[in-house]
Amino acid sequence: MSAPQSRWASWVAFTSEKEPALVLAIFRVLLSLCAIGSLLTAMDVLSVLWIDAAHGGAFTLEPTRLVRLFGGPTPPVIQTFWWVALVAAAFSAVGLGGRWPLLVAGQAYTALVRTNAGITGGYDAMIGIAFWILFFSGANATLSVDAWRRTRRWLTDDLIPAWPRRVLVLQLVVIYFITGLQKMSPVWTPLGGYSALYWVYQDPTWRRFDMSFTTKLYPLLQVGTAITWHWELSFPVVMAWLWARRTKARGGRLRRALLRWDLRKLYLAIGVCLHLGILLTLNVGPFSFVSLSFYPLFFRPEEVRTFLARFRWRFNETDASAS
Repeated sequence: MSAPQSRWASWVAFTSEKEPALVLAIFRVLLSLCAIGSLLTAMDVLSVLWIDAAHGGAFTLEPTRLVRLFGGPTPPVIQTFWWVALVAAAFSAVGLGGRWPLLVAGQAYTALVRTNAGITGGYDAMIGIAFWILFFSGANATLSVDAWRRTRRWLTDDLIPAWPRRVLVLQLVVIYFITGLQKMSPVWTPLGGYSALYWVYQDPTWRRFDMSFTTKLYPLLQVGTAITWHWELSFPVVMAWLWARRTKARGGRLRRALLRWDLRKLYLAIGVCLHLGILLTLNVGPFSFVSLSFYPLFFRPEEVRTFLARFRWRFNETDASAS
């Protein structure tokens, strides 16, 4: 077999690998809940932001092709898209109806939010893309009503393709890295004294409450800015660590150096702290919830099962001691 043929065979084998559905099922639930939460927060302003000015809205809109197909951004059309997205996301969360609710939820949600492209966030694209990938994944195989109806068990050992989880991991890595590249203004860098968070907290646009007291915490904000920026820019190290773990049998100094610590857990722990900080202090929509929903994907199904089994054992131990 020639070198190109060998590489192609390796690629086919890699993309054909299967794994238990548990991790993607957890992600399916979390993502669906994020979509539901986003839709519910938009409910009160639906008639203002997503309905064309000709029908009583605040903006002249350029709707997506799917919305135009059904008649444009009029009140009945937009309300119908909102309800369809909400119901489909609810079906996706409980795992009812196979993969089709995932497709409907993603398409309806994306068509709705992109009708007013000026107010969409990056998390909207994350939700739409993730639903699309989940449509091909088989994530309903467990933790779902479908699984219960089929086997009378919520948890099953069904195998599904592993590539959707890996693609979703790559998606978040790229998002963090590109976000870091976009933070090239001096205030995020040593040239500006790592002062970005200081200025963010003095701007009333995004903060949740008066944070003028943070002027006395300037050194801490500098540390937070530096950690955030360097963490985002270096997040591809996590992909390198995952590659090193997968190919550790080949040996080599670089792999041994990467695998000396679980860099994946370190980066994800920092990410949890950063997103919790955002949730507590800034109002930037559900971006943090959507991002954190991706975190279980960085772990293999057997790792998640081991964690859940240990957690259950601790609960049992607590119950026994209490009795």
